[in-house]
Amino acid sequence: MPFTLATWNINSVRLREELVLQMLREEQPDILCLQECKSPVDLIPVAQFHALGYTHMVARGQKGYNGVAIISKLPLQEAGAEDYAALGHARHVAARLENGVTIHNHYVPAGGDIPDRAVNAKFGNKLDYLTDMRDAYHASRPQKSILVGDLNIAPREDDVWNHKALLKVVSHTPIEVDHFGQVMDAGGWVDVTRQDIPQGNLYSWWSYRSPDWDAADKGRRLDHVWATPDISGAAHGSRVLRHVRGWDKPSDHAPVFASFDL
Repeated sequence: MPFTLATWNINSVRLREELVLQMLREEQPDILCLQECKSPVDLIPVAQFHALGYTHMVARGQKGYNGVAIISKLPLQEAGAEDYAALGHARHVAARLENGVTIHNHYVPAGGDIPDRAVNAKFGNKLDYLTDMRDAYHASRPQKSILVGDLNIAPREDDVWNHKALLKVVSHTPIEVDHFGQVMDAGGWVDVTRQDIPQGNLYSWWSYRSPDWDAADKGRRLDHVWATPDISGAAHGSRVLRHVRGWDKPSDHAPVFASFDL
């Protein structure tokens, strides 16, 4: 069952409903994983998604913050939702396809501005969230699974516009990258995007603060698609829809795509 999957931090699904619909019409992924929906589940605009053939959804939501959703043309069933770091936030939801593949959709805490948990509780929350992810995958190693989302870490030197300049900036600090690597190792996860695009600078996020984000190109690759080794070889076609960042009133993230021939 071949399928194409996209992950996108939409930064309010209700505010940017038309952008989601435009992307779905133009690209037609089989599955779309959204983060930072900023909406209770009952206010997500499912009728518009249904009209385009996306008749299946699992989600966790809250008013004004966080929120994750998986919308799909393919039948799926909910497969759980974890509250990593016991934050009480809507940051994870999982779904299982009819072929047995489980999809985990994560919105990892951004971590605030100061990379020191002693003075910034949000940074501590981020590290704790990643530690809980690591421990969960150590306890139960995933199989036939895909993990996607805004993980809020750009791990490689070529995942940021300037490695040295960002070593003390949240999202690229050594301690975050180390925690990120521990999560990957615990689950045996394969970075599908970099499997397909192994070399070169690659970004999925550009700050709203940049007056000309495209020309300045001070990006970071914060959005990821991983797979377990038993299915990672079936992945291909990874791409970042950079041009979507330039749409009217956009999210500061671009959608990231991958296809799987399973």
